[in-house]
Amino acid sequence: MDSHFKKLTKAVGTVLLTYIAIIGGTTSCVSPKTIVYFQGDTTRYYSQEIKDTYVPKIQSSDILSIIVGSLNPEANEVFNTPNQFTTASTNYSSTGGPRVQPLGYLVDIEGNIEIPLIGKLKIAGMTTTQAADTIRFRLHNYLKEPSVIVRNLNFKISVLGEVKFPGVFVIPDEKITLPEVLSLAGDLTIYGNRNNLMIVREENGKREYARIDLTSRDIFNSPYYYLHKNDMIYVEPVKAKMLDTDSRIRTVPLIVTIVGGISTLGILILNLTK
Repeated sequence: MDSHFKKLTKAVGTVLLTYIAIIGGTTSCVSPKTIVYFQGDTTRYYSQEIKDTYVPKIQSSDILSIIVGSLNPEANEVFNTPNQFTTASTNYSSTGGPRVQPLGYLVDIEGNIEIPLIGKLKIAGMTTTQAADTIRFRLHNYLKEPSVIVRNLNFKISVLGEVKFPGVFVIPDEKITLPEVLSLAGDLTIYGNRNNLMIVREENGKREYARIDLTSRDIFNSPYYYLHKNDMIYVEPVKAKMLDTDSRIRTVPLIVTIVGGISTLGILILNLTK
């Protein structure tokens, strides 16, 4: 009986070692160099000159909130009516509610907006500050001491791929960096490829594809550090994830067989030791 018990114990040990080897083979180590952001000089203090930041310009299809104020509140309503049902900026993520189209002044295909009393006004190519100054100048004919605030309501960035919260993010202040948008998306997962992010940008009738390395400090000098309206960020998975997923799928039947074998051996041992 002792000899049978020793043989069964040895068999169980062999099966367990095989199982451990399979599990270990389906996992892989990750080097810190592939996941640490902004690598470079390791000195305690380092400074870098900040390049000119991106200043967005108004384009056709933009939706603008134009808020007019003056010493005559009743007259202001004539210009503010298109904004009175404007919704707050929201994220069109998969977990959010239905998409709500904000109201406001739509910039037409020729770059114009239609303002009461003023009529058509071409503002494409201007910043929101320049547009506000232009509108304020025109309003002096109708209002006393007018003030104008212009905001872009559809400045949005899309993030998809290996991030925690993929979605479309509306940016209320029209200025955001790549790290900030990735923070809104919950950061990259451990399987996100930090060395080869893709940014797709459509401007001036062209579509650009850029590759960004988040592990390098060179990103701060990149023209894609400050994101533009309608930029799309795609975080592709590392090859290890695809290989790991494939190997796990292929080893599931074997693992089930091994677990079944361990259960059978356990029952035999209990029967022999009774």
